[in-house]
Amino acid sequence: MSYLDYFLFGIYPYIVLAVFVVGSFVRFVYMPLNWKSSSSELLEKDQLRLGSNLFHIGIIALFFGHLGGLLTPHYIFGLFGLTDKTHQIVEIYAGSISGIICIIGAIILIIRRFFNDLLYNTSTTMDLVVLLWIFLTVAAGLMSLPYSYLLDKNGDWLVNFGNYAQSIVLFKAGAVNYLNGMPFIYKLHIFMGLTLFLLLPFSRLVHIFSGVSIFFSYPLRAKQILRRYSSI
Repeated sequence: MSYLDYFLFGIYPYIVLAVFVVGSFVRFVYMPLNWKSSSSELLEKDQLRLGSNLFHIGIIALFFGHLGGLLTPHYIFGLFGLTDKTHQIVEIYAGSISGIICIIGAIILIIRRFFNDLLYNTSTTMDLVVLLWIFLTVAAGLMSLPYSYLLDKNGDWLVNFGNYAQSIVLFKAGAVNYLNGMPFIYKLHIFMGLTLFLLLPFSRLVHIFSGVSIFFSYPLRAKQILRRYSSI
């Protein structure tokens, strides 16, 4: 493993975590009225409805699939009689279906936002960057699936990815060693996925936590004062 590997996969995850937690907290507490999805539905509905539904179905399935597949202790799968190879096949097919749905939705949203002049001109740079970044992250994940199917015959790589993720979450030393010898596409996917959480506090993606925001911020935040001005 190179020094770059140790930084990107051993140190960078904790930089991401620190920025994610502190950035989200600061925005939530000091800019609560900015904690929103900034919907563009009023500017265009048809493509948004189709693209957003496909995108959200795919991305939610991918998120919980990664969360459960990587952070569930390995022995628990064995309790249900799920071998590493079977687990890998489930992940490949579930990931393929969810990823393709997400990619199709993302393409529709990209076309909508980049080729509709009104939408493009009212979008922030972060809106455009995050949308493209999600698309490329999911695309990298899909491109890694043939490697898993053709080269990882026993599901060993999947076990290593789980051990890596759990070691990072539990602050265990040597987590990066589980990625030793892994193809570049997997490392690219991990890096891009981590970076997405780095960008999250500074983008409209904070609406993921809108339920928490509504529960806590509305009773606690300063009231928004609306005034009507007359031209007379």
